[in-house]
Amino acid sequence: MTDIPFFSEKKPHKGDKLTFVLIFIPSFALLFPLALLGQLVGLHWKHWLPGAENMTNIYSGVKAAVYTFMSHII
Repeated sequence: MTDIPFFSEKKPHKGDKLTFVLIFIPSFALLFPLALLGQLVGLHWKHWLPGAENMTNIYSGVKAAVYTFMSHII
């Protein structure tokens, strides 16, 4: 009997990287100034962005929020 895997291994398309960059960069560019403004004013900006609650710095918080956002749209 042949062993058939449950999940087929599919290789990412060449356009997937471009699609990722075209979503990640604008999202990061929109959320980073929002978080930076919140940081400068002294507000709790981590509660505004999903996925950023447990991050230690602004860069990793915005990055986590963008990845969370991307997981919802893909």
